[in-house]
Amino acid sequence: MCEELGFEKLLGEEGFFARLLGRTPSGTGRDLLYGPDLPVVLLTGGPGMGKGRLLRAVRDRFAAKVPVIHLDCASPVYADRADPEPGARSATTEALVEVARRLSTWQGTGGSFAFPRLFPGLAMIATGVSEGTPEAVATEAERYEGLAQKQRLRGLGTGDFWRGVLRGGIRNLLMTLYGQALDPYSAAVSNALLDALFQGLAPRGRAELARLYGAYPGAAGQPRIGLRILAADFRAGGEARDVAESFLFRALREDLEAAYASPSGWLRRVGRPAILLDHAESPLGERLLRAVLTDRRAGQRDRVVIVGTARRTDGGAFLHGGLPSAEVAPPAEYRPADGAPPAWSRRTDEAADRAPLADGVVLLRMPLLTGDQLRRETVRRQQRAEPEGGTNRRRIDAAVARLSGGRPHTVIRLSAAAAAFRMPEDANDRDILDAPLRLPGDDTPERPVADVLLRELILDQLPVRLPTEHRAQWLDLLTHLSVAHDTECADVLLRHHQSGHVHHLTAHHVSRLLTDTGWPTCERHFIGDFGLRQLLVHRLYGLRPGGAAWYADHHLLRDHYAERAVGEAQGTQGDGAFRSLTAHRMNHHLVSGGADDVVSHLAATLPGRPGAWCADLLEIAQAPYPGGADARRERAQGLVGADGPPLRRTVDQLLHAVWLCEERTRPTGKETARTLAKLLDLLSIMDFEGAGRLSRTATDWSGLAENEQPLLRCTCTEQLRRRR
Repeated sequence: MCEELGFEKLLGEEGFFARLLGRTPSGTGRDLLYGPDLPVVLLTGGPGMGKGRLLRAVRDRFAAKVPVIHLDCASPVYADRADPEPGARSATTEALVEVARRLSTWQGTGGSFAFPRLFPGLAMIATGVSEGTPEAVATEAERYEGLAQKQRLRGLGTGDFWRGVLRGGIRNLLMTLYGQALDPYSAAVSNALLDALFQGLAPRGRAELARLYGAYPGAAGQPRIGLRILAADFRAGGEARDVAESFLFRALREDLEAAYASPSGWLRRVGRPAILLDHAESPLGERLLRAVLTDRRAGQRDRVVIVGTARRTDGGAFLHGGLPSAEVAPPAEYRPADGAPPAWSRRTDEAADRAPLADGVVLLRMPLLTGDQLRRETVRRQQRAEPEGGTNRRRIDAAVARLSGGRPHTVIRLSAAAAAFRMPEDANDRDILDAPLRLPGDDTPERPVADVLLRELILDQLPVRLPTEHRAQWLDLLTHLSVAHDTECADVLLRHHQSGHVHHLTAHHVSRLLTDTGWPTCERHFIGDFGLRQLLVHRLYGLRPGGAAWYADHHLLRDHYAERAVGEAQGTQGDGAFRSLTAHRMNHHLVSGGADDVVSHLAATLPGRPGAWCADLLEIAQAPYPGGADARRERAQGLVGADGPPLRRTVDQLLHAVWLCEERTRPTGKETARTLAKLLDLLSIMDFEGAGRLSRTATDWSGLAENEQPLLRCTCTEQLRRRR
């Protein structure tokens, strides 16, 4: 995988991250972007947009020049480390310890870091170990001993006011506890620990602890009280533990700030340190983001660059204080294609300290690949020269572009699978989804690239708030929902496919979960991302032999809307995605084997209403084509015999030509454009009311088809059009 594909400008010498970190990948200094009050930067984009790939590229490019720590907040390792002592550790504290340990071995410019402010807090929560004896507390506190001590550079001492702690004080602390004859959980254990922490500190050290831990909520300026309350809050769990964990994160950032702000740090350290939080939408990531955003809103300042990931386009619901995102001033945002990063400053009015956390965020919109970038990636993957003047490669380029929508991860996987793949003649783009792919370093047999993408984009990125009881069926539910258009349509499918289950998801639930995961919405398609929908449609057709699952779902919806249309003004009442119930019913009937019935309906309803009829035709024909042989092109050109009078035969041809255009998984171009124009012109000279008005439609539709534009526009087809 090309780690920097699509991110070249962000990662370059003059790019966004060089300015944010104050240093380029080659080591040259850069004028700092923002500060001294820093926003949190959130990379926003759904699955496959490359958020984690960009964070890894930032780490790999910059970590040799400035301290850059990468954390995967979705990794179970932190919870696993906390599990043996749940009263003295948590996933959050283990993540903070991980950051501190990595920075304590930093060997770049300025040398390693020490965390004497963080250490007392970690040592105090060690009093919550399960046994509670002095020996157990001492053993737990010993895990953090190295964090308070800076690794010595040859010829240099530590030279700060923590010297008393660093020269034997911690070992004395542990030995003192070992020697205490105390009952488990005795307050004397905490007292002995506090005495050892403060004993031997220089006055400046005691003053620094007093400043920091004296500011803990309820401490009233007394650091010993603050440390006791912090330990008690941590043991209490819930919101109280959140407060304690947030404070420990502040202590870590203050240690980093002190390392830069000291006289020696000012002379020897350059740029800004960074913590990169991958999968920051996870509970651990959200806790860390909430902590730093709350501190900075309250006036706490540090130079630590925090970059996290966010699946939701608004950055995450927690940023908006419980209000709908539409009612909150949107965060500043940066789109790399726009050029310079946006100006950002925190609000300073009287309500600034109560502003939503979104006020402290800059959203970096993950870029889609341009057409040129996409083509370069497919060419790079080719394994042999293309025959026929590169016809197959151009067809693959078009298929990858349409199925991926420019989503980088999908482009990378499809390009790799297509490297030795030959598209069948007159292929549907979805044919490429059967191309075999073996992942680098994977010893398992090759799998169809569709299976790989479904695993990586859906199963490996389940919605954070998806209830456990629905995790096993999530992919199956989405697969069936690929044929749904709106919430009513989706609810019909969900009720059917969840029958027999105690717990049910509704269309509203699924829609919200898809939004939380970062998938876009569309007013005409329940699965609003074109590429994801094609993956799911492909899977649906293959679930059962002969596409039986596909046909069953469409028949279910066809019958539902047929029943609804009875007695409701002949089905003229519209619903969410269609102008009429009849059009909705005919859409599902068309794609489940009822093309002849649809032709009869269209032929009967054309006279006298050409404008409304054209709108009905587009809605009915906006549907994927099932698998198997595709005779639509031949039928559109009149090469397949059709019965009936000229009007019906012409409508039959036109329906199939429009269906080709609306499916968006085949090239249309000049041939289909000419067919559309010819058929509409034929209708325009027939003897029925309003026929002449179809001449203008012939011009409009043929122009769109010739330029590969959708005839009926919606959000997802507009996105597809912009990627060309």
